[in-house]
Amino acid sequence: MSGRLQGQVAVVTGAGQGVGRGVARRMAMEGATVVIGEIDAGNGKRVAGECTELGGHGVFVHTDVTQRDSVEGLIRHTVEALGGVDILVNNAYAAGPANRLQAKPESDFRLAFEACLFGALWSMQAAFPHMRGKRRGRIINMCTLNGVNAHPYSADYNSSKEALRALSRTAAREWAQHGITVNVICPAAVTPAFERFRAAAPELAAKMLEQNPMGYMGDPEQDIGGVAVFLASDDARYLTGNTLFADGGGHINGVQWAPPMPPE
Repeated sequence: MSGRLQGQVAVVTGAGQGVGRGVARRMAMEGATVVIGEIDAGNGKRVAGECTELGGHGVFVHTDVTQRDSVEGLIRHTVEALGGVDILVNNAYAAGPANRLQAKPESDFRLAFEACLFGALWSMQAAFPHMRGKRRGRIINMCTLNGVNAHPYSADYNSSKEALRALSRTAAREWAQHGITVNVICPAAVTPAFERFRAAAPELAAKMLEQNPMGYMGDPEQDIGGVAVFLASDDARYLTGNTLFADGGGHINGVQWAPPMPPE
């Protein structure tokens, strides 16, 4: 790797597996010190170790993104231990099980908004003064094609992620004057969640891949991590307020996502 993030401190939430792990590993390969904000201590420590082995430096901080104190503590620990925050990747999420909109309990929406919207908001607000002080910052928020394409049975998740996209664009507009860029990635990658979906509905999963123009589901490290590294680097210093669809072209005509549901 080229060391494009050498000397940078990156915070990645939900980095214990899937897309977050891929982004963390790729940033470590580029020389970044990566802080793993993760609720699962076992996974978090494992990925922090991987980041160190890959040539960067990994630090695990136990984090529950549904709790403001925990999120603010993540940023505070990073600043105190490492001197600042250069890159912030809000990847952690939570949502209720798939269900029809009319049957979705309010608690599912509250959980999704706490994790996906408020967790990101709290971390952005906490990191802002440190980025403003340096007149440089890179914020990358992970959203979803589920919300863009209005996939069924995940209204809580879809709504919270689309709210995060709106927040990201507003932050990009307000914070550009401080040298802070804010962008969104909507990824499509092989993650534990996708593997569970494929196991439950193999024919539908295969059909989804047939509809994808590139014909495959992305790799979290190579296909999504590379986009995140670009957004975090100086090559993307003039790019803000954008949504990048790292999905093999699946967004163009809208790859169908409809998990199996029992009849009404």
